[in-house]
Amino acid sequence: MGQLAVRALRAVLGVVLVGTVLIQAGMVWVLVSGNDPEDGKLPLTAMRVITILGMVSVQVAVVCVWRLVAMVRRGTVFTHAAFRYVDGVIGAIVAAALVWFAVTGVNAPGQREDPGVTVIMAGIGVAILGVALIVLVLRMLLAQAVARDVEATRMQAELDEVI
Repeated sequence: MGQLAVRALRAVLGVVLVGTVLIQAGMVWVLVSGNDPEDGKLPLTAMRVITILGMVSVQVAVVCVWRLVAMVRRGTVFTHAAFRYVDGVIGAIVAAALVWFAVTGVNAPGQREDPGVTVIMAGIGVAILGVALIVLVLRMLLAQAVARDVEATRMQAELDEVI
């Protein structure tokens, strides 16, 4: 991975992390202080809590990707330590899907006249779960690469003994 790509990815990840933390802090402040400019109906409060939880899932994914990028730069991504971070990304994506389903559930009563919106939103949740499945397949590919790397190291050690 080139230096430019690593720096660009880290810049994007940093902006996303700082942005989500600032938005979360503002939303928590509004919820705790009672300075809600809205009328304080339950769905709005529920949506704010759901949004805060959704941002936590984004933050977990950002931190895990940051660590994986660091491993790529060091050349240690094909080790068992990488699985922890890939599993973190998968978990964050599944959590984001669950958060999206919660948003769909909170939004559904307001869509009685047009239930198609709720169906589309549920479809988006399924698509998010599909992304988690794609990352799971990539994890399996990583597992195969790690196994082959371990086998190659073992075979190289045997070859070194023979020579």
